[in-house]
Amino acid sequence: MELNQPDFNLQGQVAMVTGASQGIGYGLSKLLAGAGAKVAVCARNLAAMENLCSEIRISGGEAKAYALDVTDIKQIGSVVASIQKDFGRLDIQVNNAGLGANHPATEVTEADWDELMDVNLKGLFFCCQAAGRAMLEQKYGRIINMSSQAGEVGIREHAVYCATKGGVNLLTKVLALEWSARGVTVNAVAPTFIYTPGTAERLDEPLYLKSVLDRLPIGHVGTITDVAAAVIYLASPTGGMVNGTVLLVDGGWTAQ
Repeated sequence: MELNQPDFNLQGQVAMVTGASQGIGYGLSKLLAGAGAKVAVCARNLAAMENLCSEIRISGGEAKAYALDVTDIKQIGSVVASIQKDFGRLDIQVNNAGLGANHPATEVTEADWDELMDVNLKGLFFCCQAAGRAMLEQKYGRIINMSSQAGEVGIREHAVYCATKGGVNLLTKVLALEWSARGVTVNAVAPTFIYTPGTAERLDEPLYLKSVLDRLPIGHVGTITDVAAAVIYLASPTGGMVNGTVLLVDGGWTAQ
């Protein structure tokens, strides 16, 4: 029996990353470029993304920034079309843009509900749709949606957030069923608490960190590299048999 060496090289592939101006999206864009991808970084904060593009280019990669508010459905289609025009194709889409908020369920307002749903679920779906159309036409693509352990288990005071991520998980499965026979796989990555500049304020607080670690069998929070490793695997030639899956990067949080 002939065995093929796993191939995680993204050389020549074009990757679109939403929510790329900070946190996981910022680091993930750099690591995708490090794996060989040409990266289209997308977010509302264009200045932050220009800094990101400069860092990628200094490291020998290729990147271009696009202003994108995922709640603007027309803008999503326009940005995807621009990426196709600028790079010639779109091979990988990472839907990382998202919001988090915690409130007791009795205090959630309609505005709270709409804000998270518009970004985390509605915006994500229409990003998938725009990229899916492009990828189906070229008969190849990898879509990776950023979910959360909160899409698999309930977390107190996160009713709306959990609802959005649960929706992301099932949406991922449906799109995988519809598109994979035509060359486009759709998966999700679901992290636990990840240490980033945005989460540092809470995770650096000893009592809060203890409350997190009490639920994490692995004994420590995750890193952006942990998340990127899962994304790169799913985006790579080696990940082609994985489809409609929610890949948990949660240190065992949901195993209990």
